[in-house]
Amino acid sequence: MVVHPAKKTPDKVGSDAGRMPEARLAEAVGLARAIDLEIRATEIVSLNKPRPATLLGSGTVERLGVLVKQHEIALVVIDAPVTPGQQRNLEKALDAKVIDRTGLILEIFGARARTREGTLQVELASLTYQKSRLVRSWTHLERQRGGFGFLGGPGETQIEADRRMIGDRIVRLKKELVEVKRTRDLHRKARKRVPYPIVALVGYTNAGKSTLFNRLTSASVVVRDQLFATLDPTMRLLSLPSGRKVILSDTVGFVSDLPHELVAAFRATLEEVLEADLIVHVRDIAHPDSDSQRQDVETVLRELGIGDQVDQGLIEAWNKIDLLDGEDGYDVLNQTRRDARHVATSAATGEGIPRLLALLDEKLAAERQLLTLDIKLEDGASLAWLYRHGDVVRRQDDELCAHLLVRLDAVDAGRFEHLQGL
Repeated sequence: MVVHPAKKTPDKVGSDAGRMPEARLAEAVGLARAIDLEIRATEIVSLNKPRPATLLGSGTVERLGVLVKQHEIALVVIDAPVTPGQQRNLEKALDAKVIDRTGLILEIFGARARTREGTLQVELASLTYQKSRLVRSWTHLERQRGGFGFLGGPGETQIEADRRMIGDRIVRLKKELVEVKRTRDLHRKARKRVPYPIVALVGYTNAGKSTLFNRLTSASVVVRDQLFATLDPTMRLLSLPSGRKVILSDTVGFVSDLPHELVAAFRATLEEVLEADLIVHVRDIAHPDSDSQRQDVETVLRELGIGDQVDQGLIEAWNKIDLLDGEDGYDVLNQTRRDARHVATSAATGEGIPRLLALLDEKLAAERQLLTLDIKLEDGASLAWLYRHGDVVRRQDDELCAHLLVRLDAVDAGRFEHLQGL
């Protein structure tokens, strides 16, 4: 059973602002189905004031208990933060295992992470969360899939021993992550020697980033109509209309109330976004909560320390326009025409893709430096390098030198200085 506690007086700011409880419940159900849970009941419960002991009111808990028994429910997902004490009290009252939104998201990440770093990061976040939530065993929930066992739990007599084991494992994980991060730094430095700008796709989970990534690069990243289908970053080379090449990065999708433990744990994975020359925010423009999802993504980007780029305005791919009917589709197209940074796209059909590629070209060209260079005519290698990597705006030759006005990326300008021994 999935339960969404809806405040009687909705927040005017924050992740719930402007969102319908039905949409929040639907998202929570999507999260639960993402790890193949069978949903037998869903509830939106009105929450006037959170109860310290059980979060929900006693009448609500009693009513949910009847539903749990009636539908033979083994697991109750509360779509809100639940303290360890509230979790234990609810489990006792409902006679079922209880996890909150954070536990569910961590469970999904635990089942989906594939790279070594992703697995280590999720395990670290999961153990930190789990350490204070060791409760009695629910052996009837023995699981066959991956994840980190929030849906099961150790026996009462093992709790203290398991806490010590978890503490030891956390220390070891942190050491391993230092080594993995060092390796990533080496890979990143190697990429910097390749003169290609990085373009990162970001967006709310299930906004269509991976479908767009595949459309642009002819790659075969897993695509599912499912929350968190992509967890580990993927990078491919992409040729723009001008002929210049960029590295395109597909990243993990964001979600409202993303666990803080996970934001911290995935910081290294999201460094691909921090390093990006351009960020493209892919939005599911057909979703009823598209504006709220946009705010959630921008909040996470600010937490990562790139608020300046958000304030300057990101390129936005307003995706899934093929799902919009008549007037809604017309309105979206009109809005994107009024703002040059926004492009209406359909990753599924290819609509708007040429415009998006042209916009990436345009933005990268605008960020190029204009340099005046004097190159000896006999230095054919340097002249060829500049023509290959830059835009030669003007050239005048005399008997000894070619006097050039060239546009170069900051990375290429640095490389050229290095090549010249400057």
